[in-house]
Amino acid sequence: MLDAALESSGRSRGEERAPRALRAAGLLERLGAADGGTVDARIDDPERDPGTGLIGAEQVRRASRAIAGEVAAVRAAGRRPLVVGGDCTILLGVFLALPAGSGLWFLDGHVDFADGRTSATGEGADMELSVLTGHGPDLFDRGGPLVDPELVRLVGHRPPRDDLSRQEAARVDPRIAQVPAPALRERGAAEVGRELAGEDVGAAWLHLDLDVLDPQALPAVTYPEPDGPDWDELLALLTPLARSERLVGVSLADFNADEDPDGRHARRLVEVLSTAFSP
Repeated sequence: MLDAALESSGRSRGEERAPRALRAAGLLERLGAADGGTVDARIDDPERDPGTGLIGAEQVRRASRAIAGEVAAVRAAGRRPLVVGGDCTILLGVFLALPAGSGLWFLDGHVDFADGRTSATGEGADMELSVLTGHGPDLFDRGGPLVDPELVRLVGHRPPRDDLSRQEAARVDPRIAQVPAPALRERGAAEVGRELAGEDVGAAWLHLDLDVLDPQALPAVTYPEPDGPDWDELLALLTPLARSERLVGVSLADFNADEDPDGRHARRLVEVLSTAFSP
C-alpha cells in the first residue's frame, strides 16, 4: 500500500488527507497489505501552466515519476500495488510504470476527458484519462498514449447534463468501451463486473474514483454526481474485478477526508474494500 497524496488543485483539499484517514480507518490491516509508505507526490502550485493548461504541470510530472518509481519497485518484488490518493491524477504515474498492453478498469462518476484548453479548472483530475489515451497534453514526451484506448473500460459515469459535460463526452475516444451508470444498473453491477473480469484481453489495472458512488451513499467527495451506484452495487461490481487473475494493481482516488470528520465514511469504504478483496 502506497500513500500518494497528489491533489491536483494545488490548494490542499481534503483528498490530500485521504491516505491518512483511510489508514486510521484500518485499510492497511483489513486488506492485509504490506506498508509501502508514502510517495512524495504532493503539489502546492495552484497556477495553470500556459503551455499545457494544467495546474502545477511541472510538479505533476515530478509526482507522477515518483509514483511510477514506487509502483515499479512493488511490481519488481512480485507484489500488486495499491496506490491510495489523492485524486485521479495518480493514474498518470501508475501507467508510466506499467508495461505496454496493460488495460484499465476505470470506475468514475465522470469521464475525465477534458484537456488543458477545455478544462474549467485546469486540475489534472479533469483530464487524466484524456492524457493517458493520447488526447490530452503530452506531459511526458511519449508522443503517444500511455494506455491503448481499446483496453480501457469506462464504468459508472453519468450521462451528460449540460453543454460542458456534453462537449467533454463527445471528446471521449470511441474505442473506449463504456458502461455508464444507467446501463450499469440495468445490466446489474455483478454481471458487469463478471463480464469485465472474464474478458480475454490480458492484465488490467483497477481504478476506483469514489465519486462513482451516489452522493447519498458517499457525500465525502469534491465533485459529487447524482444517480450513481450505492454501496451494495459497488461491492457487487468490485468483487469479480478484485478477485480476477487479470488484476495487476489498484488505485483509490477522490475521497475528501475533510467531508468525513467522524470517519464513518472511511470505515464504510474500508469494510467494502476488505469484503471485495477477501479470498
